[in-house]
Amino acid sequence: MMTLNRILFFCIALSTVGCGTLADQMLSEADAPIVADTVVAPIEDTPVADIIVAATETPAISAAFTIAPNPTATNLLLPEDVLGETETPVQPDPAATEAPAPTATEPPVISAQIPAEGALTLNEIAAGFNRPIYATHFGDGSQRLLIVEQSGVIWVRQSDGEISGFLDISDRVTRSSNEQGLLGVAFAPDFANSRLFYVHYSDDDGDTTLSRFTADETLTIGLPDSEEILLTESQPYGNHNGGSIAFGADGMLYIGLGDGGRAGDPLDSGQDPGTLLGSILRIDVSGDSYTIPADNPFGNEVWAYGIRNPWRFSFDRANGDLYIGDVGQNQYEEISYLAADFSGDRNLGWRPVEGFHCYEAGCDLSLYLPPIAEYDHSLGCSVTGGYVYRGAQYPSLNGVYFYGDYCTGNIWGLTQQADGTWQNALVSRSGLTISSFAEDEAGELYVVDHQGQLYQIALNQ
Repeated sequence: MMTLNRILFFCIALSTVGCGTLADQMLSEADAPIVADTVVAPIEDTPVADIIVAATETPAISAAFTIAPNPTATNLLLPEDVLGETETPVQPDPAATEAPAPTATEPPVISAQIPAEGALTLNEIAAGFNRPIYATHFGDGSQRLLIVEQSGVIWVRQSDGEISGFLDISDRVTRSSNEQGLLGVAFAPDFANSRLFYVHYSDDDGDTTLSRFTADETLTIGLPDSEEILLTESQPYGNHNGGSIAFGADGMLYIGLGDGGRAGDPLDSGQDPGTLLGSILRIDVSGDSYTIPADNPFGNEVWAYGIRNPWRFSFDRANGDLYIGDVGQNQYEEISYLAADFSGDRNLGWRPVEGFHCYEAGCDLSLYLPPIAEYDHSLGCSVTGGYVYRGAQYPSLNGVYFYGDYCTGNIWGLTQQADGTWQNALVSRSGLTISSFAEDEAGELYVVDHQGQLYQIALNQ
């Protein structure tokens, strides 16, 4: 039974700002505990984040999930609702959601096998964190995992399971708004030699700050006094801050920023590549400061635009393709995709478009890159982008992109077929509060539960 606070929250959220990123959503606990193979003692006895609320029932999967017929499709159904009105979910064409039928002469080659629902298990490997929001690896051969708390504290899980501290910059990170905090970390490709790593956080004014830090000579501790602030961007509101930062195969650093906040992109940042908001940025940090790569399309830091709130993007380590989880407004959550060799206009459509649908009445869908998948709010409320599996433990998963929903804990698998179409399927109803997925140095995947745990994705065999 929902508490009064939860009811009031959802009334305010839906009427004022729609469904936003993870912090705008109050979440549900798992309906049943996840059995862990390994249990690690809590780091501290502090109660888990104040986000935990009464358990609610996970919504049943409906036909409201849509996948793109192909990455450039324009013949998509769209409602004619006016801006801001509630849209009626568009039922997908069943033929578009099925894998193409094989032929006798040229059977389609499927690069990956999406596991059946229930075939995955989530094994707890660490617990006791306070609002963990991200995890990643060091890339230095140590097999360590870094776990990031939203408050500005960073921990390390050693290969033997031991937990130790790495960095505490909570003195300069604000959490005055739910979506602010320490949001992303990326290690330099040559971290083992340079000792450099990069951090994205909200400063005392709530503005985006990208800083470079140095680790000590043993690579076990980050030095808080080594901070070099490289880039700042004013945030007009407290939400839609994006968060992910990651190095691409080209050695450039990519940064995800939301449209600046509030409902409906009131500043129209998404369609303005002259502002850094509502964009994926691309910069060169090989020097003392940063420079803008000569092949950036607009002469500034912007690499792709038309984005509402990119809550977790990642590169496929096998081919450099970019996957973006973009949090929706009132109706649709989406996964966007840019192949490594894509050379056209990287306009992903927000604010005119939400998912496969017009958000602004009468928009021309052909002007924008459509997503490769969407789901409506009968299945969740805030998408969390994930990773393509490239590990060695489960060869059948090689090439499957896993992503989930922050509110319901639903996890989907998504893969591109030989003819360019995309296949998607629900693979787990985890019940977790998924603030992030994570990838280790070997390509194995993990789920970060905002309520305090880290789980490894495994396949029942």
